[in-house]
Amino acid sequence: MKKDIHPKYHEDAQIVCVCGAIHKIGSTQKEIHVEICSACHPFYTGKEKLVDTAGRVDRFKKQQELQKKTSAVRKGKADKKKRAAVRKTEKEKAKIKAEIESNK
Repeated sequence: MKKDIHPKYHEDAQIVCVCGAIHKIGSTQKEIHVEICSACHPFYTGKEKLVDTAGRVDRFKKQQELQKKTSAVRKGKADKKKRAAVRKTEKEKAKIKAEIESNK
């Protein structure tokens, strides 16, 4: 092996989690900071924990509420098509009446 090309290996390196847990491992970095570890991860603990990075969860919930509100107000496509068909027939009737009156 060539000398002086490999990074220094720290046998007493630490992983520091946001929850406060500290794990000792071997690594090329002296200290590693993480957001989730085995002590606080929902898969290992069985507890639900939402990791909200830049308000994504709040924004998602807000969008869901907005969609529910607008879907309650909106009419369906079928209703829209019916109204368009009624308008079209009324327009055609008016056109026919105009032709009849112009022929008199």
